[in-house]
Amino acid sequence: MRRGTWAEDPSAIAAVGRDGVVRAATLERLGVAKGTISARCADGGPWQRILPGVVLLHNGPPTTLQRNLAALEYGGPDALLSGHAALAAFGYTSSASRNDVLLLIPSTRHRRDWAYVKVERTWRMPAPVHRGLLRLAPPARSLLDAGRRTLQADSCRALLAGGIQRGDVTVDDLVRELEHGSDRGSRLPRAVLRELSDDAHSVAEVHAQKVYATSGLPPMLHNVDVLSAAGLWIARPDGWLDDVAVAWEIDSLKYHFSPELHEATMRRRARMQREGIIVVTHLPKQIQADPATVLADLHAAHTRAASRPRPPVFVHTEPKRRSA
Repeated sequence: MRRGTWAEDPSAIAAVGRDGVVRAATLERLGVAKGTISARCADGGPWQRILPGVVLLHNGPPTTLQRNLAALEYGGPDALLSGHAALAAFGYTSSASRNDVLLLIPSTRHRRDWAYVKVERTWRMPAPVHRGLLRLAPPARSLLDAGRRTLQADSCRALLAGGIQRGDVTVDDLVRELEHGSDRGSRLPRAVLRELSDDAHSVAEVHAQKVYATSGLPPMLHNVDVLSAAGLWIARPDGWLDDVAVAWEIDSLKYHFSPELHEATMRRRARMQREGIIVVTHLPKQIQADPATVLADLHAAHTRAASRPRPPVFVHTEPKRRSA
């Protein structure tokens, strides 16, 4: 396109941008003079410089997608989003409110942190995962990059346990990624993964295990398959007292919000009760806010269960993951 004629064909500029985001160098190749770019990005102009060398083709607030695209343009053709920015693109609602964008670039490239973009140079550039127009680090890398920058243990637990609950990663996936990654900021994720490896697959279960450890009751098994006398699968409760056949269920509202999941929970609970299992249920907030009452409920259930004949149910010796 001949210099100066770009204004007669605005669609040419729109065609080279992605959702209104374009590199200044690309505009220059279209024939837009540097002075024209500067003038149009000045206060009151129709465009804006969102990051160094990156232009947004309107003067209003950028959308989240435009901020992410601008970060990728700033980082270069092989840059990836990671951390909370990537997790939000994967659908993690808890990450959507974060304003910072973590950008991974190869260690051979140099970019500075700028505005909302935090740049991490790495020799371990992962293979990209594409979501629409975005290039993302895989879930395990994104989760741990976010976890390494988390200061509170509960927040880190919720983050990593959320990825496991969604089925995006396993504990082993996260452990491998942690071992191969940077040691910077790894202390808290490492401690959380040790907890999650101990058969606890949610933040609520971690708290529950810690509370139960103070109860003085017999050791509790966690996330084991319970079978009937005929060998049929009954349930996989969060906690199991095998000596008296008591199941402990942690009703996390976060993970049981749909009618289908609620119905599955009720069916599982009914199966246990039909087999003579005593079921104790608590909400995560009860375990955190009123552990004394939780322990009293468990003691009462154990006493009641010990007063009746133990039902003929047993724990499978090689537990398998089962859906609710």
